[in-house]
This record gives sequence, structure tokens and C-alpha cells, in this order.
Amino acid sequence: MNSYRDRPRRRVAVTGTGVISSVGLSVEEWWESLLAGRSGIGPISGFDAGGLPVRIAAEVRGFTPPDHWPREVSRRLDRSALFALAAAEEAIAQAGLKIDPELGERTAVLVGSSDGPEAFINECQTRLRERGYRKIPAYYAATAASGIATNQIALWFGAGGPSASISTACATGATSIGEGMRLIERGDADVVIAGGCEDSISPLNVAGAAIAGALTRRNDEPERASRPFDRERSGFVYGAGAGVVVLEEGELARRRGATILAELAGYGAATDAYHLTAPHPEGLGAQRAMRRALEDAGVRPDEVDYINAHGTSTVLNDRIEVAAIRAVLGEAAVRTPVSSIKSMLGHMIGAAGAVEFIAAVQSLVTGMLPPTVNCDDPEDPEIDFVPHVPRRHDPEVVMSDSFGFGGHNAVLVARRWRDEPAPSAGTGNDRHEERP
Repeated sequence: MNSYRDRPRRRVAVTGTGVISSVGLSVEEWWESLLAGRSGIGPISGFDAGGLPVRIAAEVRGFTPPDHWPREVSRRLDRSALFALAAAEEAIAQAGLKIDPELGERTAVLVGSSDGPEAFINECQTRLRERGYRKIPAYYAATAASGIATNQIALWFGAGGPSASISTACATGATSIGEGMRLIERGDADVVIAGGCEDSISPLNVAGAAIAGALTRRNDEPERASRPFDRERSGFVYGAGAGVVVLEEGELARRRGATILAELAGYGAATDAYHLTAPHPEGLGAQRAMRRALEDAGVRPDEVDYINAHGTSTVLNDRIEVAAIRAVLGEAAVRTPVSSIKSMLGHMIGAAGAVEFIAAVQSLVTGMLPPTVNCDDPEDPEIDFVPHVPRRHDPEVVMSDSFGFGGHNAVLVARRWRDEPAPSAGTGNDRHEERP
């Protein structure tokens, strides 16, 4: 039997997006906030952070489960899973997708998280310690699982295809979308609901990341604290939320008259195999992931029109990401706009890669690039970081970088949808056989 890579490659369309974030509880509200340069970072309100060295984060405020959700769903799920379900509902609605039993068998769900339902687990640990084992919910074993968001989304929409909860630290959302792309390409699914969710703003996480030196301590200026690529950056800021996309086999989307937002054309992944937290000093894993994604898409480095960067606002990540971009894009690096929305959203950990990919897709849809706010004194003055204000640019090809603790690297490449495939598209074989 021939490998799927020897068969014509099925195209992957993005037809729906959903976002829950600190600056908006829908894609429309979130995108409007990004283009306005509006920060979601402020003093932590979810718990008393007075005794911690870091007292700021980008929390999701004002979120309440919709009235049409059953009470047991709203009551039982961790907020991270609730965020994911809300984002999935928005994405499905935008896609105009009706998942009947027949399509349900061909619909997959890949929604990951780095920390999982941490808040719910912590609450149950407190109940056990203070009130005894009888106060642990009977549904604990199911809803404390790391895959609860995926499980609930599959149950809610009747998605009976493959499902999994992927965790690649801060690259989780991008990895989930990339692996969802592969399911469609090789014919294992026709629709994939993919993305990431996170609600990691807890006393333990903040304390641990602060002790590790990863968080900025710029508590007195929350909105100016996250400073990707700026010389005065001093660490990342925790964020929360979810990002979910609907991926469809291209012909299915065309036949049903869906509005196709973009073509997901390339995915590359690689591991540093260097350190538990620090990126490889030369960014070799990041470079491999970028090159693989571009090759997968059949895109030359000089054809990339915009990069939505990982851009965490940490000293090492930003420096190494810029070096990797220069190494991969060569002379085109100084002509390619690069921005980081973590400057406004903080670091959404497992949700970051999905939300940032959606921002890249939005740049294709709207022709606008979101800015990197607080980039007052760029470390590399030759790179265009789209500082402070958005810009009209009308990109044709965009790239989204995601890098995580443990050396995880995942990169996605999207382009404007054309009814005829790009000239470089071809069979799976001729686009996969050479791998750096």
C-alpha cells in the first residue's frame, strides 16, 4: 500500500476561529483591541498576590458561561476548558458548520493545554485537606483529566473522529493545529477542531516562574510590562484564554459554500534537545521548524510577508528568535514585518500558539498587522517589529512561530486561499521527501 505522502495532498482550509482573551471574549472584540494597541495586563484580581514578587497578569475578566449551556457543564468544568468550549462554539458558528452523525464520524478534535485543569485540581486539593474526602466531586476523575477540554468539545459537537489532548508547553496550540492539518492531509479526518486553552494564573505558577527569573517584576506599570524585542524587556507576563480553529478539507469547504479564511499550507516541528527551559543558543530547533514549515508549504523564505512571532519578552527567547528569523529568511528578514501580540495579551502558554495563528489568519483576512506595543528601543533596529501602531500591509503568506519549554518548536504557514492550488503545491511525496 502506498504511503499517504505518495498520494495527492489534500488541501486544508481554515473556515472558523474563536478566541477568549484578556482583551476580548470573541474574535471581533479581541482583534479590535489588538489593532487599538489595548493591553489586557493589570493587577491580579483572582487571588491575593500581595505576598508575591509578581502581582500582574493578563486575566480573562467578565467571562460567564452562556445561558444555553447545561448547568452541569458550567459547574463541573475548569475555566480553561470552559474557555476552550466557548472558543470552539464561536469557531463552529463562524464556519457555519453543521456536524451531523455522518460528518461527525469524520470530525476530529485536538485541543491541548500545558497545565490542564489546574484551578479545579487545586480547589479539590483544598477541599480534601480542609473538609475531607467526601467533599471531592464524584466527577473529579473525569474532569481533572488533562484532556477534558477535548473530551467536552467532542461530546458537545458529536465529533466521533480521532481526538487527543496534545501538550508541548508553550507551543501546544500550534502543535495541535499542525497535527490537525496532518489528519486532514492523510485522509484520517475531513474536519478538525483544533487549538489550545489555558488558565495558569495561580499563586504556585506565578511564584515558580518568578523564582526561575522568567517573569517581569514591572508591577507598577502593568500595561508596559510585556516588551517583546525591546532592550528593556525583563520577562514575560502570564496570560489566560483559548484559541480554537476549524480546519476542513478544502473540497468539502468549497462544496458547502463555506467562507474560507485562509489555507493552512505548512507545518514544521522540531525539538532543541538542549535544556529544560532555555532555548538552544543558536536557535537550531527553531530554525529547523521554520524551514520545515516553509518547505511543507512550498514557500520560499523571501515570499513570507509577515511573521507573528513567539516574542515572549524574555531576554533569551527574543534574541534567539530574531537570530533564527535572520538565519532562515536571510536578506529578506529586514524586509519582513514581525510582531508579537504577547505585548498586549501576555503569554497564554498552551493557548498562545493557537491565538497567535488566528492573528496571522486575521492579517490575511483584514490586510492589517497587529503591533508590538512597548517596543521603544528594539534590540535589532534593522528588523521591522511593527512598533506601537497597526499597519495596513495585505500579506499573501504569513508565518506563526511557537516555541516552548523543553525545546518544543512548532511553526505554521498560511496563505490566502486560491481556488487553484499554488504552483508549488503538488503531491505529498514531492513536498515531504527532503527534510532538513
